[in-house]
Amino acid sequence: MWLMVFFDLPTRTKPQRRRANRFRQFLKKDGFIMLQLSVYARVCRGQDAVDKHIRRVRANLPSEGSIRTLQVTDKQYARMELMLGTAPKTESEGASQMVLL
Repeated sequence: MWLMVFFDLPTRTKPQRRRANRFRQFLKKDGFIMLQLSVYARVCRGQDAVDKHIRRVRANLPSEGSIRTLQVTDKQYARMELMLGTAPKTESEGASQMVLL
């Protein structure tokens, strides 16, 4: 079973950014992997482990923002589809070429 955490935390002020980073660090230390900037997931062995990690997330809630959790089975998680776009070419790539006269 997988536990996913989705969050939207304010980052306008320095203290807000610090709290958001602290929450991200907590998730990493608790075994979550980052799927996207505000989406983390971890594998859990059964409902007891899921409940334990949800309690840990609740205990580390920042004072502002919203956090959601979602439980999915291994089969559902495996069906996740990753879609990536192509990276845009930057102007600096052409500037790095050497010009011979």
